[in-house]
Amino acid sequence: MTTTDPHIVLGTMDFGTRVDRDRAFAILDAFVAAGGVWLDTANCYSFWTDPGGVGGASERVIGAWLRARPGARDAVRIATKVRHNPLVPHSWPQSAEGLSADAVHAGVEESLGRLAVDRIDLLWAHAEDRTVPLEETVGAFGELVARGTVVRIGAANHAAWRVERARALARQQGVQPWTALQLRHSLVQPRPLAPVAEAGHRLLTPEDLDLARSEGLALWAYSSLLWGSYVRPDKPLPPIYDHPGTTRVLTVLDDIAGELAATRNQVVLAWLMRQGIDPIVGASRVEQIEEALAARRVRLGDEHMARFAEAR
Repeated sequence: MTTTDPHIVLGTMDFGTRVDRDRAFAILDAFVAAGGVWLDTANCYSFWTDPGGVGGASERVIGAWLRARPGARDAVRIATKVRHNPLVPHSWPQSAEGLSADAVHAGVEESLGRLAVDRIDLLWAHAEDRTVPLEETVGAFGELVARGTVVRIGAANHAAWRVERARALARQQGVQPWTALQLRHSLVQPRPLAPVAEAGHRLLTPEDLDLARSEGLALWAYSSLLWGSYVRPDKPLPPIYDHPGTTRVLTVLDDIAGELAATRNQVVLAWLMRQGIDPIVGASRVEQIEEALAARRVRLGDEHMARFAEAR
């Protein structure tokens, strides 16, 4: 995995839909004021909530914020994704864009327009597209880097073997390889082999972690706080988390949070960052992102990590 210090990434999925423009601007302002750097979005966010039935709302809000804040572009790095945006409103997955060269280039051009930027700092392949030869996808991503349109590229929700195969193909083609992984991960884990209800989510596996560490890849974790389930009684953990390991881990979490005078959420984020993982945190209120960013000051030692490992 990369040796740079992990960042807390601001997840902007609900901007422009569940989170209106004014609140989104306030969250972005607070994030940058506290030293936050990375924004994570996608061209498909959030078609399932948007009355129009297509994505783009999140990117448009970020673009409007950048236009309203001279100099903000130099303070942030923007990550977005191609793959899932419906080409026909309310028709997903039937009309979801794929990862053909044409789809990748078209998706990026549209994202650049909505974001009002001339480059994307990190472009993710949002999910696999096995209807397209991997060589074609790799070539399209590599071309975007060669042009300077994209700085870095990564794979979200991909099997580890597909990532490594793509990296080998990139070397053969002489283009930039994927250097980042994005997967779902948090402190508590579902029951082994239990399917997650959220379409398209892929859980971090030991193989993914091994690949990232062996190859020096950045590793980002989404749903890192499980939609508030660590702290909100009105948002209980999904049933797949109902097992003895969860009970043990939450007990240790409460103990360590008390010892460190931190919140549950802050300890979970610190646990991820201690492993070199960049957690993505969504926020609908300024206080939520301020609490999350304070996790950078929470220091977990080897003894804390051992207690969590034993409980899990």
